[in-house]
Amino acid sequence: MGKIIRQKLPTEYSIGILLLIFVLSFFLSGRLFETHAEGHVPNLYIGMFLVSVVVIVMVFILWEELFFPIKINPTNEEVIFRNHRNKLKIQVLIYLTIPVILGFLYVNYKVNLFSFIPYALVCLIAPVVGKLGTGINNYNDFLRLSESEIEYKNNELEGVLQVTDITGLALIKDEDGIISKLDVTTQDHAQLTIDLDEMELEEFYDVIEEYLGLHYTDLLK
Repeated sequence: MGKIIRQKLPTEYSIGILLLIFVLSFFLSGRLFETHAEGHVPNLYIGMFLVSVVVIVMVFILWEELFFPIKINPTNEEVIFRNHRNKLKIQVLIYLTIPVILGFLYVNYKVNLFSFIPYALVCLIAPVVGKLGTGINNYNDFLRLSESEIEYKNNELEGVLQVTDITGLALIKDEDGIISKLDVTTQDHAQLTIDLDEMELEEFYDVIEEYLGLHYTDLLK
C-alpha cells in the first residue's frame, strides 16, 4: 500500500483552476493573431481555442499538484525514493502536443510575430526548464534505505553501502534550511557525500529525514 507524501488538489479545484486559466487565455489570445487579415482558415476562434489548450498543457506539466500525487511504497525491509517515471512519461507525451499545435497555428493563421514568438518560446521552454529537463536527467536516480544497506544512484555516481560499515550519517542543509546532501562516514574514515539535491527528491526530504531518525538513530549526527 503506497504512502502518499503529497496530496493532489481536489479534482473539482483542479478542474476549476484549469477552466479559469483557459478562459483567461482564450480572451487574451486574440492579440497573437492579425485579426485584420482576410481569409482566416480555419476560424479564428478555433485558433484562440488552440492557444488556450497550449497554455493548459504547460500549466498541467509545471503545476504537478493539480493531478499528480507523490507516493512511496515502503516495505518491512526497505523504502525507495525516486522520481516517478509514469508521471514523467505522461508529461513528456502531453508536452509533444505543444510544438504540434504551435506549428499548426503558425502555418494556418496570420499570426502577430511580435506577440506569437514570445508566447511560443515560453510555452516550449518553461516545461522543459521547470520539470522535464531535470526529470529526464534524473530518470534513473534513486535512494534506497534499508536496515542493512544504503544504495543510491545519481547519474554516473552510484554505490551500495553496508550499514555495518558506516560509523556516521549527517544530513547537510543549505542556507535556507533545506536538506541538500547526506554525508556518510565509514569505518576506514572515508567520507562520501550523496547529493540529494541533484536527484530530484525534494518532495521526499521530510520522509528521508524521518526514516533516518527512526532507523539509523545511533549513526545520525
